Amino acid sequence: MTAYRPLDPHSVIDYLRATPSLADVLDLDAPMHAREVGDGNLNQVFIVANGTSDKSLVVKQALPYLRVAGESWPLTRERMRFETQALLKHNELAPGLVPQVYHYDEAMSLVVMENLSHLEVMRRPLVARKRFPHFADHISTFLARTLFFTSDFYLTGLEKKALQAQFINPHLCKIQEDFVFTNPFMDSPENRWNPLLDAEVQAVRRNSALKLALAEMKASYMTHAEALIHSDLHTGSIMANEETTKVIDPEFAFCGPMGFDIGAVLENLVLNYLSHFAHTPDVDTRKEYQAYLLGLIREIWTQFAAKFEALWLENNRGELMPAKYWDYPGGEEAFTEFRRRTLAHILRETAGHGGAKMLRRMMGIVSVWDITSIADLAQRAVAERLAIRIGSRWVMERNAIHSIDDLIGIVCEEAECTG
Repeated sequence: MTAYRPLDPHSVIDYLRATPSLADVLDLDAPMHAREVGDGNLNQVFIVANGTSDKSLVVKQALPYLRVAGESWPLTRERMRFETQALLKHNELAPGLVPQVYHYDEAMSLVVMENLSHLEVMRRPLVARKRFPHFADHISTFLARTLFFTSDFYLTGLEKKALQAQFINPHLCKIQEDFVFTNPFMDSPENRWNPLLDAEVQAVRRNSALKLALAEMKASYMTHAEALIHSDLHTGSIMANEETTKVIDPEFAFCGPMGFDIGAVLENLVLNYLSHFAHTPDVDTRKEYQAYLLGLIREIWTQFAAKFEALWLENNRGELMPAKYWDYPGGEEAFTEFRRRTLAHILRETAGHGGAKMLRRMMGIVSVWDITSIADLAQRAVAERLAIRIGSRWVMERNAIHSIDDLIGIVCEEAECTG
């Protein structure tokens, strides 16, 4: 068995030449060049290409520590197994919306996959006010299909328990439990924030109503094994162009609350919305793009809810209230109400988890480039204060959110007054 060793741009080529199963993807005997790419917090990523053709691929390798924190923070390399398993599962359930997997090496903690260099990681183009006309359709399809088909609404009890066992991912769950729900809201050495936010950070840490609500969201994350979730689905984990969307980096995958994934997508769009108060000084241009972002949020949820319910109606084979359970006079109406209540629950969870993640970006270990790229600290603080207010309300008022317009309404109430 090959012993683990971290690769570099030279040794990764040697590794590929010694892997004959990749001959259909890359000309292993021809010249190759490799470069390390990405600014990820966990892993190292190489793009390797033939110099004389358009053949290329990506090699992603786990390091034995948390890259953003350094070697003082050890981390299991097993996360690459979870990423590979999740990519294969997502390809099965939502084909075309994730990269193809070509090769997995457990001993080396690496996966070889499709090169997506023709796409852009969404975060920076959104700051540049780029529009993605198919994104709402694509991401809502990804969410609806990956969440429904891994839930108890579709799976038998035995199938669901087997899926949970396959994706027991304690080390990376621990990162989210600490860095999303806990450490940002107390004194912890890795926390970072804009020094102009000292008062706001302390106010959050002393807000008992907010901290009780955040504790409830952490309990949801740890105990609600509703479906196989990506668990790190932000605009830095999505690559796209005007025609194509690909979801990447699912190494945090485990069976958790559906609203965590949906909330992550929506709160990242809100943070981008807020960043344009600094990034787009022309008021008319800013308001036009911000309206586009709010429309995107509305479309993502609306399409997700419609697609999820349609899949449920077409595939009601799961053991959580199977079709026969509703087979009585009045049962059809009751089943309709059950679906409505389920989607209402997912929306409340979307608000709560999205709000928690929005808050942690303002006062935890890792922010988002949309915000940190605002050079002027005073301008940055405008966006960050709005994010704190919106995130706090999403968490605390989640049980009063009955529609996507209620969720968007909180953004508008807090942000539009800044003009």
